Amino acid sequence: MIAEVSPVSLSREVSTLLACSEAAQRHAGYADTLREILQQPQTWMDTSALLAESAAAVLAQALATQPEYLVLTGSGSSVHVGECLAAVLQTQLRIPCRAIPAGDVLTHLHGMLSPGRGLVVSIARSGDSPESVAVIDSILAELPACTHLVVTCNANGRLATRYRDEPRVRVLLLDPRTNDRSLVMTSSFTNLLLAGGALGQPATYASQVASASALAQRVFDCHADALAQASRSDFSAAVYLASGPGIGAARESALKMLEMSGGAVATMAETFLGLRHGPMSALSRPSLIVAFLSAQASVRDYECDLLRELTRKRLGLARVIVGEAIPADVVGAGDLVIDLPGLDALGDTPRHMLDVVVGQLLAFFRCLHLGQKPDTPSAGVLTRVVEDFAIRSTGAGP
Repeated sequence: MIAEVSPVSLSREVSTLLACSEAAQRHAGYADTLREILQQPQTWMDTSALLAESAAAVLAQALATQPEYLVLTGSGSSVHVGECLAAVLQTQLRIPCRAIPAGDVLTHLHGMLSPGRGLVVSIARSGDSPESVAVIDSILAELPACTHLVVTCNANGRLATRYRDEPRVRVLLLDPRTNDRSLVMTSSFTNLLLAGGALGQPATYASQVASASALAQRVFDCHADALAQASRSDFSAAVYLASGPGIGAARESALKMLEMSGGAVATMAETFLGLRHGPMSALSRPSLIVAFLSAQASVRDYECDLLRELTRKRLGLARVIVGEAIPADVVGAGDLVIDLPGLDALGDTPRHMLDVVVGQLLAFFRCLHLGQKPDTPSAGVLTRVVEDFAIRSTGAGP
């Protein structure tokens, strides 16, 4: 059965989709994806409660080893979780933190990880991707001083079950509802991001999550119709802009559009300052620009300068700008402003969860506009879990 979602205050577009019968939703191919997007505000609150209770001991034990460095690893969307977290955790924990794709760790272990007492955080929805287990096995064998924290949504996955008797590996399990059934990661992504952010243990984290949940509901209630309209614009490319750790949210949002459009929309994620150095040439084609603005005033000044430059050069078909108190002079006549009061008071991690929610909705509506099925886009090309492939020995050298 499809979980109940009250349409009382939801936007017209979302309410119309929810009003269809379960059979109709299944036939149209959006039942799982829409439910998983809309359940995020509640699942964030549930994950926050978990982090304050039973999961707190797991996180404390992982950090009790006093790691000299921290590596966040995963594949696909999961590594984008790490990209959102690395700089934030480095500031909070005062140790070097990096996000490294699991495939790079698998093929170039000694070039990616340092000897010594590292903490490797493996992030995964299913925990069944071929490289996920291979990475931990390799590190256990070749870098025995490292300890591991697995953060996963699947209690039955290989990452959650394989290391029960290995004292160097600890597992943090999230609520089963976050183990998205859809091919694309939505609620799994934001809840994994929320859980990973708890490693920094900010005192105000729980209250920030509550505020983020309320703002996500505001996006569903007040902005979904406009996002649906923007998704139907005549663009062939979408460019996502962010700064600092926000680049992880930009890359995840770009991936969602690429996956759910079946590759019909070319996507790119770039920093605001990086766009000038070559990537701006991509905007010569009809492009939707999605700008995730920073809460930091000095950073936002750079971002707004870039948006004004794009206006002067008449680049981009239209823009979706996400932030709080967005300056009027960076908004064009055809642009969509997602102004969320209270957004700037959130910490980086909850803020980027909101950015990703906007990216998810844009991709979801674009998928429907193209006549595709959000639950199973790119049929015959992508699978929910990457198919098994041969794991090969790469030797002990760099």
